[in-house]
Amino acid sequence: MRTIAVADLPTLETTVVGPGPWHEVSQQQVNQFADATGDHQWIHVDPERAASGPFGRTIAHGYLTLSLVPALVDELLQVGDAAQAINYGLGKARFPAPVPVGSRVRLTAVVEKVEPVPSGFQVALAVTVECDAGPKPAYAAQVIYRFFGPTEPSDDSAN
Repeated sequence: MRTIAVADLPTLETTVVGPGPWHEVSQQQVNQFADATGDHQWIHVDPERAASGPFGRTIAHGYLTLSLVPALVDELLQVGDAAQAINYGLGKARFPAPVPVGSRVRLTAVVEKVEPVPSGFQVALAVTVECDAGPKPAYAAQVIYRFFGPTEPSDDSAN
C-alpha cells in the first residue's frame, strides 16, 4: 500500500497502483447485497437454479462488484493527512464479465488525472477489477475522488 500526503497527490499522475490482494466473493456476501438492494434475481441468490443457468453457478451483482471498489482502492492508496475524502463520481463504468460466487477479485488503478479543487485535489483513477474466473475484467471504470487537505488550527483568540 502507498501512503501519500494531499499536497503530493499531483506527483501520482500516470502512476499505476496495484494490483492489490485477492478477495473471494462469497454467496453470503451476495445474499447480503441482495437483501440491502432488494435485487433477489435467481442468478444471484438461488444456487440450485443457477447451476443450470448460463454461468453454471450464482454470480455477484454487477453493482456489488462496483461497491467493492472503495475498499479495494483503500488497500492500494491512502492519503494519510486528508481531513476528508469523498467519492465524487464515476465515468465509463462497464461490467465486461461476471464474477462467479467463489471466485476472487482484485483491483489495479491508474492515476489518470489530478486537478486542484478548493482545499484539495480531485483524483481520477482508471480502475480495473480482475476476476480469477476468466480473462476479461469484471469491472472497469473511471472513479473520481476528492481529497481535502489537513485543516489548519482555528484561531479562537479573537473570541
